[in-house]
Amino acid sequence: MSALIAPSILSADFANLERDLHRISNADYAHVDVMDNHFVPNLTLGLPVFERLAQVSPIPLDAHLMIEDPDRWAPAYAEAGAASVTFHAEAATAPVRLAREIRRLGARACVAFRPATPVEPFVDLLGEVDMLLLMTVEPGFGGQSFIEGTLPKIRRARRAVADAGLQVRIQVDGGVSRETIERAAEAGADVFVAGSAVYGADDVAGEITALRRLADGAHA
Repeated sequence: MSALIAPSILSADFANLERDLHRISNADYAHVDVMDNHFVPNLTLGLPVFERLAQVSPIPLDAHLMIEDPDRWAPAYAEAGAASVTFHAEAATAPVRLAREIRRLGARACVAFRPATPVEPFVDLLGEVDMLLLMTVEPGFGGQSFIEGTLPKIRRARRAVADAGLQVRIQVDGGVSRETIERAAEAGADVFVAGSAVYGADDVAGEITALRRLADGAHA
């Protein structure tokens, strides 16, 4: 599968989100971090803002819910227009039921893991989701450095997906840049969230193209 680039609007200008969504219109997704200041120590935006973003975005929205009680709240993001909805394995009470509900509402169901959370307990449930998000930093804040120790976990996840004969995507989020994307791609990731690397570039569209090219080259 070809590489997909999903810039995180956590690094965008929150006073000009519609403008900054259009700046990444050549990306595959816009990654929207929803934080509640409980599951992670940061507060970003919620459902009303997300719903409005879905109405004006030129590309599909990838909702990453870093929140408590995703069983209650995640389906509403699918209803609000998310193309994919990601909930955390550490927060969901009934992940299979939640994934099925997200899919029923027409969005891709994705499950995320903090760097220290193993994926192995979910291997038998891979058929219930469309994507695994393996955090390559501790969730909560942008601009952190890529954790190299997550690479073996990415490899194990990719091997499990291949062994199951499924088309489950593997997304990485945190510290993704020109310096790290090839290693993550070689390990098996094929969806890449990049925030500060994209929005901090002089040429935002050109940076997205460069990241995609590097990842595709590592897959070749």
